[in-house]
Amino acid sequence: MSSDNSYPRGTRKVCKEDGKISLMRRQILILCLILMCVCVASCKNQNSRETETNMIVTVGEYRFEVILEDNATTTELIEILEDGPIVVNMKDYSGFEKVGPLDRSLTRNDKQTTTHSGDIVLYNGNNIVIFYGSNSWSYTRIGRVADLSDWKKALGSGDVKVQFSVGD
Repeated sequence: MSSDNSYPRGTRKVCKEDGKISLMRRQILILCLILMCVCVASCKNQNSRETETNMIVTVGEYRFEVILEDNATTTELIEILEDGPIVVNMKDYSGFEKVGPLDRSLTRNDKQTTTHSGDIVLYNGNNIVIFYGSNSWSYTRIGRVADLSDWKKALGSGDVKVQFSVGD
């Protein structure tokens, strides 16, 4: 009887080479899993760095944190604000928004959208608009106010000076 016939039917003898290959496969699999974990951790760190930068809107004594959109416009705006805050004289328009000019144009990605109270958008590339009501038009979204408590009260019914700055 040959040595191969001494094993139960359906099984086979494992030679030393099979064991080495099996060990190598396990090591490769473990290495791949480690690399995947490192990549996932790196992506999470990158995302948390992006969300750390926020914008603050200050109207008089009221301060509001803005949750930013992830687009070229907000990237450009944050780069400007990192040099220091900007103050925009904003005019009341139609009882639902305040509009004010920026001193330069930003990248546009206008899309037809319906805005709501707290939304902040770019209009025509060089006007920033903050909403305390609703409107439908073609805008580039910048962000939205995180907490609308006192938002309408801060904006009032007339023209206002609004400061935009990078958050702490």
